[in-house]
Amino acid sequence: MIRRWLFGWQAVVITVLFMIFSRTPVTSQPDTNLLLRSCSLLNTTNTRSFFANLNQTFSQVRRQLSNNTTYFATAEQARSTAPVYVMAQCRLYMSTSDCLACFDYATSTIRACAAADGARAVLDGCFLRYETTDFYNEATQPGNVGLCGNRTTIKPARFQVAVERLLSNLTTATPRTKDLFVASSDNIAGSNRSVYAIAQCVPTLAHNGCKACLRVAHSNIINCLPNIADARALDTGCFMRYSNRRFFADNETTFITPFLLAKGSSNKGAIIGGSVGGVVLLILIVVFILVSCHLSKKRTTSKGNSHGQFDQLKDPIKYRYNDLKKATNNFSDDYKLGGGGFGDVYRGMIKNGNLVAVKKLVMESSGVKEAFESEVRVISNVHHRNLVRLLGICSDGPELLLVLDYMENGSLVTFLYGERKGTLNWKQRSAIIFGIAKGLAYLHEQYHVTIIHRDIKPSNILLDDDFQPKIADFGLARLLPEDKTHINTRFAGTFGYTAPEYAIHGQLSEKADTYSFGMVVLEIVSGKRCGDVIDASHPDEYLLQHAWNLYENHMPLKLVDETLDPSEYMQHDVKKFIEIALMCTHSTASERPTMSEVLLLLNDGSREQKPPTRLHTNVPNLAHEDDDDPLYVASNITNAVVSITELRGR
Repeated sequence: MIRRWLFGWQAVVITVLFMIFSRTPVTSQPDTNLLLRSCSLLNTTNTRSFFANLNQTFSQVRRQLSNNTTYFATAEQARSTAPVYVMAQCRLYMSTSDCLACFDYATSTIRACAAADGARAVLDGCFLRYETTDFYNEATQPGNVGLCGNRTTIKPARFQVAVERLLSNLTTATPRTKDLFVASSDNIAGSNRSVYAIAQCVPTLAHNGCKACLRVAHSNIINCLPNIADARALDTGCFMRYSNRRFFADNETTFITPFLLAKGSSNKGAIIGGSVGGVVLLILIVVFILVSCHLSKKRTTSKGNSHGQFDQLKDPIKYRYNDLKKATNNFSDDYKLGGGGFGDVYRGMIKNGNLVAVKKLVMESSGVKEAFESEVRVISNVHHRNLVRLLGICSDGPELLLVLDYMENGSLVTFLYGERKGTLNWKQRSAIIFGIAKGLAYLHEQYHVTIIHRDIKPSNILLDDDFQPKIADFGLARLLPEDKTHINTRFAGTFGYTAPEYAIHGQLSEKADTYSFGMVVLEIVSGKRCGDVIDASHPDEYLLQHAWNLYENHMPLKLVDETLDPSEYMQHDVKKFIEIALMCTHSTASERPTMSEVLLLLNDGSREQKPPTRLHTNVPNLAHEDDDDPLYVASNITNAVVSITELRGR
């Protein structure tokens, strides 16, 4: 509110002047770089009518785009036995002729989908989509993706700071603009270079829909940082791009300050407030200094309150033990949600009436203090919609407690093998797979250091009320130093989901999480546990071997959960998911894709991917630099038996 007062009248004047003198289209490039083409199901009925309607709607859309300053168009033939809905949009920095050129290119590209009853083409300068049902209000859907370019940047640390600041501003400002479009730039500290970015939503979205879409786009695109110089994020209802090269004209730059300060800077309060802003600012400065001195003195004079590594955290809320004990009815079994690697989790209702999950770590467990501090240190600093959010901590009672987001639908285990087995349809399962992949890509490539979870499994995948997956239980997480491709460490994790090189040799990299992800995908597709014997006639053949055998015998669809309705999924899509899972579980870590590559493979239905092949492996060597530790050798021998069993029969 104070910032609105301070800058209200300046924002009004500048915004009006900017609207008068800007937004003049200039001749640019058609930007016909194809980013994505995807095709839906084949249309087997009313083919002639369908194509006639499609051609008619394409023509209607083109006529709309031919009008000056028209950058968005829709057309439909809804009252028909072969309905068609079409949407097209150009970037607002383009001229009308360039917009039409991009649309024509997209039209020729999308027709390559032949008789598909739905398709879309996304280019740098525009996008085109058609379906047989109304999709105009879709904001974000499974399949959203970030695409990293092939150019690298100098001084990546400074470049990352500038890009993240600019994209964050675009995510905030764009939903508040009239056209749902922003083009802006930001200087890179310590240089005379800049970074350039745009964000755009389709005008059929409401403010909240645009905001939600851009948040997803933002989380996808910054996976490409810090080294990649240009990247895009694609989703159903929005587009985002950054580059270290200018790709729009100077006079197409949006002045975004008014949209960052407040939703409406032009109201009376803002104008009046501008005149008294100086006085208010002076008062606030004085109050701030007094409060800061008081808090500093309080911290200095407090004794015995140091929490070691907790001092460096971003201060999660500190809960009182008695309050959490009361919230969970004295940690009653009736409130118990499940258990993790170091303790049980309970449902609780805190004083503000919100439901939370309280994770209790038993003090006598070996290494529990370290695990507690590790989990707090990690999850208090990572923020992603597919990671469980830490709300607060409690360390003043007999147990260490974490207070986390409450997930309405519990863990994935319940839906794959538990009491709700068979209730997930294919759309939900594929969305869960996408969400897990996005969360891991964030941990591996988007956070400022690489985080390896080490225990990806269905019980650590929680589902919210919309069945969006959240990765949980970071007690075993490890950080990978920037100059290391892997670290050597003692095994920690769960048998069956553990990569061979980690279980046997203790070599840990992010590819260990990739392996675990592949196992989870096989479980989601099949509805069976990784340790289940699938065929009684082959008692040593578990899920992974069974999947390989079916795939190599050209019968991958026999792996699909029998509770799934075959009419709900495309066989091609399911086969693709199985192939990606097998690629992720390759015995050689270097042959597994990164999680960002997994996202690309999951998203692009038109991409031709190399068929996975499994490696015929001899008995692994158990030698390790810590092999004088008998406990370590014993644990690795146990894991070696599991891993060798998984590699047998190849």
